[in-house]
Amino acid sequence: MKIHIKNGRLIDPKNKLDAKQDVYIAAGKVVAVGQAPDGFSANREIDAEGLVVCPGLVDLAARLREPGFEYKATLESEMKAAIAGGVTSLSCPPDTDPPLDEPGLVEMLKHRAKSLNQARVYPLGALTQQLAGERLTEMGELVDAGCIAFSQADAPLIDHNVLLRAMQYAATFGYTVWLRPQDAYLAKDGVAHDGEVASRLGLPGIPVSAETLALSTYFILAKQAGVKLHICRVSSRDGVELVRAAKAQGLPVTCDVAAHHLHMSEMDIGYFDANCRVIPPFRSLRDREALRDGVKDGTIDAICSDHAPVDDDAKIMPFGEAEAGVTGLELLLPLALKWGDETQASLTETLARVTTEPARVLGLANGHLTPGHTADLCLFDPEQWWKVEARSLRSLGRNTPFYGLEVRGKVRWTLVDGHVVYEG
Repeated sequence: MKIHIKNGRLIDPKNKLDAKQDVYIAAGKVVAVGQAPDGFSANREIDAEGLVVCPGLVDLAARLREPGFEYKATLESEMKAAIAGGVTSLSCPPDTDPPLDEPGLVEMLKHRAKSLNQARVYPLGALTQQLAGERLTEMGELVDAGCIAFSQADAPLIDHNVLLRAMQYAATFGYTVWLRPQDAYLAKDGVAHDGEVASRLGLPGIPVSAETLALSTYFILAKQAGVKLHICRVSSRDGVELVRAAKAQGLPVTCDVAAHHLHMSEMDIGYFDANCRVIPPFRSLRDREALRDGVKDGTIDAICSDHAPVDDDAKIMPFGEAEAGVTGLELLLPLALKWGDETQASLTETLARVTTEPARVLGLANGHLTPGHTADLCLFDPEQWWKVEARSLRSLGRNTPFYGLEVRGKVRWTLVDGHVVYEG
């Protein structure tokens, strides 16, 4: 299939390109930008007048709920949500049922995802068997099966000796360890940020120190082990400062933030809105502003959706008993654009945080539109506003705190491997 995308505003952060230029695609690759190659004859033309043409979005955290949690969502539904949101590559955490600690499970997931011919799926392997924090997994076998890094997801790893050995093993073979910073003891039984709102509502709190203590420990051990470390979902001002200091010391550290944490705070819990029950919790307005600044100055490398579809029954419980998580694949782009608008970041800078930078974190060759590379693209209308409603989302998870919000940025086409997989 040869495709000619014409009249669009082409934005490619990696190549520092922001101009009205055409894109030419053949055999799953970008073959030219600007001028058509000699003898090029398109099978299909896409008129992108008024649209932004950019690399497909890369999401660092999207739970697809398979295997084991199909009652919450299915691979089919969440892949449809991904491409409807312009996401062409995504990483899924290992906290499935059973966890992704065996090569066969990873191969099954990869095969199922590939058979759908939609977004690319890059699983994270479990760092320890059953995510129990006791025995290391066979990392080499999991990499051979398709894992790109190793994580505990939200499962605690209390034994620091096990964590150090895991880091040392990963460092020996050049694997990256992904960790979400939260001390299990300080956060025990907590459901909200340990602040005035939680106190007023009588909710058990999770202090910022739960994040900073974990971060300090991770950085000390990572320096000793010499491992590449990715920090998942930083949530506080003090956490951002620790990441900034670690980078200044030269530690090989990257970091991401969930898109919803750039816009919500503890104040949005209101009167026990269970859609605001998230991990880590929404923190203070001061913390939210620090997260925004951290993305702007590059301390935080990427914005992710932290997509976690939850069934309705688990969200209609009282706040403290409701299951944590929000649906976010289809909101990643508009929430990133909203961050860009409110921080006066350029569109190129904004898109870099959901394309080029997360691709770099994953070690992928995509996330850009360099001729000769894979043609994964997102075409969206930057001026189209739409209201977040249950009927507007393709994910089976209807759990989002953004219901009723008018957002900007509507995906019109998504291409994966040079094929149109979504038209909206």
